[in-house]
Amino acid sequence: MQVYLDHSATTPVLPEVAQVMQEIMVHEFGNPSSLHAMGVRAERHLDKTRQILAQACAVRAEEIIFTSGGTEANNLAIKGVARRLKRRGNHLMTTQVEHPSVLYAYKALEEEGFAVTYLPVDRNGQVDVADVVANLRPDTLLVSIMHVNNEVGTIMPVAEIGRALKAKNAHTLFHVDAVQSFGKLAVEPQRWQADLVTFSAHKIHGPKGCGALYCRKGVLLAPLLHGGDQERGLRPGTENVAAIAGFGRAALLALAERESKMEKIAGLKKLLCEGICRQIPEVTINSPPNGAPHILNVTFAGVKGEVLVHALAEAGIYVSTGSACHSHRADPSHVLLAMQRKPEEIEATLRFSFSAYNTEAEIEYTLEKLRHAVETLRMLTRRKK
Repeated sequence: MQVYLDHSATTPVLPEVAQVMQEIMVHEFGNPSSLHAMGVRAERHLDKTRQILAQACAVRAEEIIFTSGGTEANNLAIKGVARRLKRRGNHLMTTQVEHPSVLYAYKALEEEGFAVTYLPVDRNGQVDVADVVANLRPDTLLVSIMHVNNEVGTIMPVAEIGRALKAKNAHTLFHVDAVQSFGKLAVEPQRWQADLVTFSAHKIHGPKGCGALYCRKGVLLAPLLHGGDQERGLRPGTENVAAIAGFGRAALLALAERESKMEKIAGLKKLLCEGICRQIPEVTINSPPNGAPHILNVTFAGVKGEVLVHALAEAGIYVSTGSACHSHRADPSHVLLAMQRKPEEIEATLRFSFSAYNTEAEIEYTLEKLRHAVETLRMLTRRKK
């Protein structure tokens, strides 16, 4: 049996999505900037997906900008605001547990002379709203806080944060990375008072290399690239029409009966979590009880997470030790460090992430192989000692 439980890293493209993309690549391959009929048809595919994403979030279609993925969208939001509005202020704010594409963007801006505040979180990975407000300054240009943490599934109180920061400083812009929540939880930029929100196709069974940024009308950004007028001049270059159309179809499929799908996923997560706690001693659940339904982060004391990943892969079970963007680095998870976990705990940690297309049989099989792998590795460790 093959069991894929790494959906926070990426998801398989659904056949319906692949079919739409193939049709466009073969038959509807026109450049959407061309004035002839094929160009017009290609542009319609962009408009359709723009409408789908906008309706899903109750925003205007013209406020959706297509990018090459969540990383580019995060960089466009963060660097775009800082560089365009730098005459207005020099201060930026985020949390210590953001995705690397956010943290590295802020590090790059620090090198350009911006001051950045990295807010701490508690042991559940939650930022304190009062801490956000206390660190706001008159010259704070932007606050970036993710909706759902990609490693542990913590849901940040983005609506409360948005209200609080706008009440104190209405000119400070608010950016939310919703890559791990779009298609799973309600994404509501207006209720959050968010000016910028990031999306990604490949987290909802769409293609890799395609994302989007909601940019509220009136928000000014400096483009990362130059060379054309596409996407309001903020993302020049010929749009990837097939991928964008695939994103639209994937979004429609994800949003259809979303709540019932999340109920199923939450049930699978509960089944695995309770099974681990019942069958395997010396484990710690790092994901908060009220976290996102599709992410479960667990520490198995005395076992190296990387070794356990490979042991499970031999049984056809695919999981991760954390963010795929950090998988080739030796340093421990910045998220778990911020949550006050010790290095030896972090290196013994796995992340399981689920899809509505997983089954209870797969979870039962995973429990069986996981219990055996942990027992075997712990026994080998004791013998070496």
